[in-house]
Amino acid sequence: MVNSLRDWLAYLECEGKIKSVSKEVSLKFEMPAVIKKLDGKAAVLLNKPKGYYFPVVSGIAYDRNLFAKALGTDKNNIAQKISECQKQPLPCQVVPREEAPVMENVKIDDVDLMELPIPIHHKKDAGHYITAGLLICKDPETGKRNVSIHRLQVFSKNEMGILILPRHLWQVYMKAEKKNESLDIAIAIGVDPLLLLASQTIVPLGVDELEIANAFKNGSQKLVKCQTVDIEVPSEAEIVLEGKLLPKVRKVEGPFGEFPKYYGPASEKPVIEITAICHRNNPIYHTILPATKEHLLLGGLAREATLYEMVKLAVPTVKDVHLTIGGTCRYHAVISIDKKHEGEAKNAMFAAFASMQEIKHVVVVDTDVDVFDMEEVEWAIATRCQMGKDTMLVSGSLGSKLDPSTDDGISDKMGIDATCPLDAPPDTYETIKIPGYDELNIEDYLD
Repeated sequence: MVNSLRDWLAYLECEGKIKSVSKEVSLKFEMPAVIKKLDGKAAVLLNKPKGYYFPVVSGIAYDRNLFAKALGTDKNNIAQKISECQKQPLPCQVVPREEAPVMENVKIDDVDLMELPIPIHHKKDAGHYITAGLLICKDPETGKRNVSIHRLQVFSKNEMGILILPRHLWQVYMKAEKKNESLDIAIAIGVDPLLLLASQTIVPLGVDELEIANAFKNGSQKLVKCQTVDIEVPSEAEIVLEGKLLPKVRKVEGPFGEFPKYYGPASEKPVIEITAICHRNNPIYHTILPATKEHLLLGGLAREATLYEMVKLAVPTVKDVHLTIGGTCRYHAVISIDKKHEGEAKNAMFAAFASMQEIKHVVVVDTDVDVFDMEEVEWAIATRCQMGKDTMLVSGSLGSKLDPSTDDGISDKMGIDATCPLDAPPDTYETIKIPGYDELNIEDYLD
């Protein structure tokens, strides 16, 4: 069972899925360039960030199979596995501070964020950004924890700007700000893929994502109480920043290179004041390079679980769902169904659009098409679809404000029915086959 970043890195090392860089590397642009060169090929451990004493890791789960391995399933069952655990969160054990590795080193006075090797990723980024931190807070009314990942721009040694989208953290923050009170928060950096994945699950406010991570781990997730704020954090994290989201304080944050491969603009954002920095002995700093496969899959896989559940309500025979890498794991969905009635493909489209506002293109295929193989999906569109009758266009819907083709988030959406008509003659869509092909071992024929 994976319980820490170090557990996971040991697994990657054993499998030959991580590259080590011993050359001194600058945090500004050079490190992100090295990370990007290995995107989708290997994780990378950069041992000598220029001017710093501990290493940086990135790309720790760079393909779908790695997330599946962490979850103890296969790539075709990820959405179902996440969905199952979302429904059965498990309370986490809280351990004493002396038993928590992340509390091995604690600094409360004169904290300095720039002691951490925080990169500058892209040309027009406004500064150093933390990109792989789990922000943990508690609802001031219910005491329920919430976990999410945000872009965090370092302003000074103890201040950061934060982009908060209109989701759960914003709702919780507004409750505190309405009372002119700060909101206690903690940011855990350097955690395993299951904690990262749990933070991205789409669940109602009040469902604790740390308890979803505990369900992923069959009850082995441990937490520890922070030093200066009333928050529990993963005890095996590499680094924890403690602080407060300040009420009615705004500073300009951004621009920042985002997941669609464009810059999110600068604007006034809330401010976090850091009150403590805790870390393990010899900590490892984790950065996620925006728009890499690690970034896209992390957000996409959790969303697939929600997409699967929503489509299942409309079309119970749904087999697989996939938010594609080319569609930034947000905008393009492929759904396979075992169609029993005409019109089910369009019902699946409606359900997909309703599942999350970012989705703008949906392709529905039959179960003989692998939704994870875009060559097969394109073949289904090419041979099973007539655009005049098999497409659906919806104008003026709410989409993603980070999609530059939208009008401040107002987006057109399209669905494509690439399923075979049920009333077609039996042999019309019979695919060609070579008898004995599946059983043939090509190595038996090669010299």
